[in-house]
Amino acid sequence: MQAGRNEGVNAAERVIAAIGYFLPFFDGIQYGRYFFLQYPAAERLLQPLFPLLQAYKSFPYSNFIAFFALYLAIVRNPRFSRYVRFNTMQAVVLDVLLIFPSLVERTFTPRGGIGFELLVIFYNTVFLFLLACFLFGVFSCLLGKTPRLPIVADAADVQV
Repeated sequence: MQAGRNEGVNAAERVIAAIGYFLPFFDGIQYGRYFFLQYPAAERLLQPLFPLLQAYKSFPYSNFIAFFALYLAIVRNPRFSRYVRFNTMQAVVLDVLLIFPSLVERTFTPRGGIGFELLVIFYNTVFLFLLACFLFGVFSCLLGKTPRLPIVADAADVQV
């Protein structure tokens, strides 16, 4: 991960760009279930986000609506700066990539043994990757830097 400095990005653009990273994090937080069981202190650190997460998850089709709202209202809107559109597109691409862990989850559901241990490692890896992308993306945006997330930055560049 790396962040480049973006001079001239105002505070409103920084906040709008940072908000987009909540979409993949909220859509993928279920992959943290085993991590939170192993490290309950981590769950307590994220507790301030739980009211937002609960509101997001309680609304039917919220992930579908948020996905298209970000893509159509921000990424495809030329009135927003490239900085905002690029960061939002990175978040959208990261959210799309959550299809792959979902496919693994649906096809590979062991009840115990080494298969279950591998599933726990897989879940923890996906969650930690999402958490790192979320924190790096949000804090880089708030500082006015352009985060370049592994795997998704090149795809976001092509789309914006």
